[in-house]
Amino acid sequence: MKTPKQLQPLIDEGIVDRVVRQLKSGKEASVYVVACGAELRCAKVYKDAEHRGFHKLAQYQEGRKSRGSRDARAKQSRGRHGREVEEAEWKNAEVDALYRLANAGVRVPVPHGVHEGVLLMELVCDAQGRPAPRINEVEMTDEQAIAWHEFMILQIVRALCAGLIHGDLSEYNVLVDSHGPVIIDLPQAVNAAGNNNAFAMFERDVNNMRATFARAAPALAETQYAREIWALYEANLLTPERPLTGLFVDDAGPADVAAVLATIEDERFAAEARARYRLELEN
Repeated sequence: MKTPKQLQPLIDEGIVDRVVRQLKSGKEASVYVVACGAELRCAKVYKDAEHRGFHKLAQYQEGRKSRGSRDARAKQSRGRHGREVEEAEWKNAEVDALYRLANAGVRVPVPHGVHEGVLLMELVCDAQGRPAPRINEVEMTDEQAIAWHEFMILQIVRALCAGLIHGDLSEYNVLVDSHGPVIIDLPQAVNAAGNNNAFAMFERDVNNMRATFARAAPALAETQYAREIWALYEANLLTPERPLTGLFVDDAGPADVAAVLATIEDERFAAEARARYRLELEN
């Protein structure tokens, strides 16, 4: 096939020998099968921000640290350089997450680095050597659905213990190879400790997995893993070895409205103080 212009520099540098075919085109990126010597890999080419369909980008980037103070100030200014910094961080976030999760024992494609803004990684294949299907394309028995759901919960726990939340986990970004599920698509990975929306995103990820597997194993629909896991995480008791029950009893008493309002007011004053400090730095 004709080489996409974004992949030509990788061919020129000898990182990729040839482009075999396009594997998929999504809202954030296009993925190609490429030959690197005798091995087939995936090359993920990210779309520019104006062509990308991912919404609420700032919500996902909250808590990510910029590589330097100049870049952090540039992002706040919302100028051209700031947008370039955000683009670079978006493209680098996935490879950073892949390495971090792989080191934590999470099943993700093996990353092979970012070159000219293109992510190279393992081509996940099924038992016949074909590109692995998404989990929504696979028929499951009740027993298999329960086993794979348990496996995915363990992957989610390992990721959280490593400080990350997928943020967009669904049946469309879990592949099934000859050994089971593999998690893909991580440019929006969330910093669990530094993002105010972390629990909401975590709960959505877990409940998406529950809904996916409950279609084949209806008993899973009653589980409450998200709240159980998060309670352990907040109490600093969560480990991949920690037994889970899928049960959670919310024993919180009546909300202290006055305390909540006081906290909101304190945060407002703190935010104003941070804004004034940033202005002083810029001037």
